[in-house]
Amino acid sequence: MIKNNSPNLNENDSKIDLEQITEIGIDKLKNFEKHPFKVIDETLEELTTSITENGITTPLIVRPLKDGNYEIVSGHRRKRACELLGITKAPCIVRNISRDEAIIQMVDSNIQREEVLPSERAFAYKMKLDAMKHQGKTSNQLGGKLSENESAYKLGKEAGESATQVRRYIRLTFLIPELLEMVDTKRIAFNPAYELSFLSESEQKMLLNVIDFYGQTPSVEQAREMKNLSQNYQLNEDTIDDIMSEEKGNQIPKINIPYTRVQKFLPRNVVTPKEVETFFIKCAIVCKERGINVEKLDIKIDYDEPQKSKNKDRDSR
Repeated sequence: MIKNNSPNLNENDSKIDLEQITEIGIDKLKNFEKHPFKVIDETLEELTTSITENGITTPLIVRPLKDGNYEIVSGHRRKRACELLGITKAPCIVRNISRDEAIIQMVDSNIQREEVLPSERAFAYKMKLDAMKHQGKTSNQLGGKLSENESAYKLGKEAGESATQVRRYIRLTFLIPELLEMVDTKRIAFNPAYELSFLSESEQKMLLNVIDFYGQTPSVEQAREMKNLSQNYQLNEDTIDDIMSEEKGNQIPKINIPYTRVQKFLPRNVVTPKEVETFFIKCAIVCKERGINVEKLDIKIDYDEPQKSKNKDRDSR
């Protein structure tokens, strides 16, 4: 029996010291089905450095599959770090647990991380709540059969949230991927995102088109207005357009220039939106410092296509 002295174990894995640690090939370790937490290579530098210097100090938690492979319950980032480092085996603890028990352990081992995206939290809460309701029997984790309300309350208490907030997060799973991505990148705030989750898929797609046109996302008041219209079967692209064209008190105008219009003026190493923004800000600073009045320069701008009215553009969306 191998003792693990890692200080990074959560309370659910406190019994690791008493469990057998087995070396398992990386190729036999399969990601958890519908794993809600993203593993991004760019965030693994510190972990890969630690593994290079100290090895894997915390074993992965896995459960056996019928095909002879193992499903990772905890340790997706460690597995990916091993792949990046060319490590072929990892220390694992094999637990013979049900799918529902595995979901609960998987969520609990990830939800307390410092940075959890809204989409990750939403799907994790949904998976755990469904598992708690589905399990419906006495276990060490659940402490007895729970109703849906009791499950939401217990889940929230364990995660430091109210039952209401848990349900609000779960509503985000009803957003189409494009809108949910905007929530993760903070283009859409949590409260308007919650209201937008009540729109149908087709209504959300119409909203996405309007967002692309105006280059701005709805406020909570605008999202709530769309939700009310949707519930009364009165929401369509015209009403969405009318709502989104209203000026918001705190709305800062957004400059939206197609990349193809400026690409030929950019250095080859200027590619990302942030780099393009920085490039043109520097150009503006140089013009100001040298007293160059751009408006008086006789420069013809050859647009790719003629400007169209808002209505024509909207009709073509």
